[in-house]
Amino acid sequence: MAGAYVLLQFGSDPFSHRFEDLESRPAFTVKTVHVTPNSVVQVAREAEWSQQHRDIMGPCNAYLYFGPSMSRGFLVYGNGTEVAMANHIRQKKDASTSRYFTTQHGKEMKWRVSPQKMECVDGRTTIATWELSQPEDIFCARLTIKHAGLSVVTEILTTLALNRMAMALGWQT
Repeated sequence: MAGAYVLLQFGSDPFSHRFEDLESRPAFTVKTVHVTPNSVVQVAREAEWSQQHRDIMGPCNAYLYFGPSMSRGFLVYGNGTEVAMANHIRQKKDASTSRYFTTQHGKEMKWRVSPQKMECVDGRTTIATWELSQPEDIFCARLTIKHAGLSVVTEILTTLALNRMAMALGWQT
């Protein structure tokens, strides 16, 4: 992919893992920051990586607030307003594996979701691809983001994490 950025995922737990670029710079961290009474997960963009890319826009973090027994709750980008998690993993057709979300700027995007590979699509253009690694790799997955995705990179990582969490929790969307 020309004009693309590769992030390697270390850790397979959807609620706790990190991404590094190919130069081993921390790029994003997904971690549970609170568990009682309800879980809160933070998706944080790391300054060391984002300072390398002047086209990165948007908030540097997001928080996912789960309901009781890890039910769907809401998420918040930076200091923004609450958005229902269900709005970021919308399904338009019953049999579809695609999950839709609307960016903070009002643009609808979708993830084509499967356990082994996910693609984030803006219209007809794939802007990010997440793929599980091979058994011989030292990392768990690879995320490739096209340059056009940098303006919504935190939203891409947040919705990727949310889709993985929804699969792990068995949520019916």
